Amino acid sequence: MENLINEPVNNQEETNQNEEQTADQAINSPDIVTNEEITDLHVKEETETVKITDESIETTIDIDDNDLHEEDLDVLALEEKYNHFSKTELIELLNLLVQEENINNVKSKIALIKVAYLKIIREEKHQAYLKFIDEGGVKEEYVAMEDETEIQFRTAFDIYRERKNKYNEEQEQIKQNNLQLKQQIIEDLKVLISSEETLKKTYDDFKVLQEKWKEIGQVPRTENNNLWQNYHFLVEKFFDKVKINKELKDLDLKRNMEAKIQLCEKAEELLLEPSIIISFKKLQEYHDEWKSLGQVPLDKKDEIWDRFKTASDQINQRRHDFYASQHEQMESNLIAKNAICDKAEQIIASDKKTVKEWQDSSNEISELIKIWKTIGHTSKKENDEVWARFKTYLDTFYAVKNDYYSKVKDEQGNNLNLKIELCLQAESIKERNDWKNATTELLNLQKKWKEIGPVPRKNHDKIWKRFRAACDEFFGKKDAFFSTVNESEAGNLKLKEELIEKVKNFQFGEDRNENLQTLKDFQREWSEIGHIPMKEKDRIHNEFRTILNSYFDKMRVNSMEASAMNYRNRIDNIKENGDAKQMLYKEKTFISNKISKIKEDINLWENNIGFLAHSKQADLLKKEFEKKIENAKQEVILLDAKLKMILNS
Repeated sequence: MENLINEPVNNQEETNQNEEQTADQAINSPDIVTNEEITDLHVKEETETVKITDESIETTIDIDDNDLHEEDLDVLALEEKYNHFSKTELIELLNLLVQEENINNVKSKIALIKVAYLKIIREEKHQAYLKFIDEGGVKEEYVAMEDETEIQFRTAFDIYRERKNKYNEEQEQIKQNNLQLKQQIIEDLKVLISSEETLKKTYDDFKVLQEKWKEIGQVPRTENNNLWQNYHFLVEKFFDKVKINKELKDLDLKRNMEAKIQLCEKAEELLLEPSIIISFKKLQEYHDEWKSLGQVPLDKKDEIWDRFKTASDQINQRRHDFYASQHEQMESNLIAKNAICDKAEQIIASDKKTVKEWQDSSNEISELIKIWKTIGHTSKKENDEVWARFKTYLDTFYAVKNDYYSKVKDEQGNNLNLKIELCLQAESIKERNDWKNATTELLNLQKKWKEIGPVPRKNHDKIWKRFRAACDEFFGKKDAFFSTVNESEAGNLKLKEELIEKVKNFQFGEDRNENLQTLKDFQREWSEIGHIPMKEKDRIHNEFRTILNSYFDKMRVNSMEASAMNYRNRIDNIKENGDAKQMLYKEKTFISNKISKIKEDINLWENNIGFLAHSKQADLLKKEFEKKIENAKQEVILLDAKLKMILNS
């Protein structure tokens, strides 16, 4: 990091005192300064702390070794960008940069390109070496092959190295020339100090030399301090010699005051500059310009310096705060990236057995990658480490995913063969006209179709259309056939209406069992009558059930018998549906499971009774259990009766 003030710092208090004494001592100090006097001046060593001084007021700016450099943010951004470039892209960019007119302006970019390129080359050669070993090669016999891009890269980089060396030589020559020019000014100052010319001419010549000194650029670093001390020593001697009159000095002080006020205003404007880097570099320039200006009126020197120093302190503090916040942001970025790594690790560890689960996990991984790209950089070392961790998880995930999909591909091939077989069976069924059995078989084929897993995507539509075409053809023929049964349904409706009238006219006899059998016969006759139009089904059924229920009420049939009869009617209704076999199977399964559950409850309650002690409270609880057991046994009897109805239907 460059120091805030590029020129060495003098003992300003001594300089101020010498300038204040100029008017009284100039004539009394006629001696000409010698080279020995100049070189005997104490030259302060540069330290890591830069002191900004003016007119005996001093402040310190600490240079923290941990601070980011001004261009660190740009460098880190470029580094992140170049890490995503290919070798060809890096070489193309390098070839463009080495043609830049000012090669020094692109040295950071070229250095980052070199790092990114070598990183790719090292990884490729490492992978080639691993492949060589995996294929049975011997470590000692391995020879790294050089590809064409390495030759292209070296050629471009040699151009850069040659141009950079030439640039450095030119800059060094410029500094040597500047050194000679400043040494000449020092010699001219010596001559001016001993000159006998008029005061105005001497002062004008002095101002010209001052302007020339400010306009000359940098000199070799080893000569900088000594040259600066010699120059100021002679300036002090000049004021001693010529003894500027108070009017001229006041004018000079006024001009210096105006110039320093302008610098204060410029420094204060930097507080509004959004770029921290630009504001800091500008402040450096303003401090260099401040140093080149002379004294201001004594009563204003503290005030003007405090103003300039306050603005400088605020800019420096703003810069320190900015980089501190950048450090905090990078820490937050590191935490966020580690959290993404943890999430990726969880996704990899999760149990994924279906294509959907793998697809969901892939979507989660893709989302993590998107989020990763939105997170800013961290320090280079930590960024490399966390990226290596994340990349390892990504490589692991996609390797396992590829293995899974390889197995899925084999399974889908087998599923395709199974579905082709179902197509063949469906195509043989579509020609049959035993509608009930054929429908059942075709529905079973459809059920099997759903149970078979997916087939390769390229075969999915074709095989499905083939199977569906066979099914559609069969059901189309079936629908055409049953469209002719409407007339028979109308006849069945008339039969059921006649049966209802017959039931309405039924007279009870004295024999209860005979009456009950007659009602059962009515229900059996009702069930034997075929289908009726759907729009009349609910109405006619409800009318029939209402009449029967009224008869059962008259006969005071117990609840179990009524429930059994009602269930018989439910079974008869189920049998009228096209998918009766499947519905009866579900009903049978439901009742069987319910019987098993009730029997388990009975066993549990009977066991609980055995554990109850003899007490009033226990006896009450025992009676409750016994009541539950009795009700449950009655329910089992009813369920067994229903199960027999299903099995006999």
